[in-house]
Amino acid sequence: MIKRGAKPKNKVKVKWSSNFAYAIGLLATDGCLQRENFHIDFTSKDIEQVENFKKCLGLDTMIGFKKSGTGFISRRVQFKDQIFYNFLLDIGLSPAKSKTIKKVKIPARFFFDFLRGHMDGDGCFYSYWDPRWRSSFMFYTELVSASKKHIVWLRDEIYNAIKIKGHITKSKNNPCFRLKYAKKESSKLLGKIYYKKDLICLSRKRLKIKKILGKIIK
Repeated sequence: MIKRGAKPKNKVKVKWSSNFAYAIGLLATDGCLQRENFHIDFTSKDIEQVENFKKCLGLDTMIGFKKSGTGFISRRVQFKDQIFYNFLLDIGLSPAKSKTIKKVKIPARFFFDFLRGHMDGDGCFYSYWDPRWRSSFMFYTELVSASKKHIVWLRDEIYNAIKIKGHITKSKNNPCFRLKYAKKESSKLLGKIYYKKDLICLSRKRLKIKKILGKIIK
């Protein structure tokens, strides 16, 4: 509890930048706002992801471990920051957000940095040869969310920015909605997400995309 007259301490400098927007994208997917005491949790199976998160927000918090019910161990950063917590509430994040998240208030100039974090947290890129057509190589970019309103917002923001439509799918046995972009649209989207060489990102995912798309990715 904060004493009367005392200013809340903050660990994170709330200032928009490429790295800051990337971290918000990670929080929108793999982050958790706890309901009490202004605690923020970020958990990932990938140590690079957690280190990137810390770097983007200037955190000196130690990386811990979190064990799932099935025994799987992930890396975890947890910290208390009332100012940053309230900022996250103001832009559209909330406790237990996975099915309720809608719009996230991101400055337009940093939207694709946010989207890169979102993709590193809950997105994927895959490719294959389609046996239905000779010499037909297919590839897709997907963004995933359990909230339909959020995935629709993402589709609308992307369309407003670069005029690609994508399409939304959901299988009966999976609670998540998928925003999918194929070939030409995927290339255009990824060219915006990875718009220069020294961007912070999940390196293994970027390398996988680079091998397929070559010069399209910086």
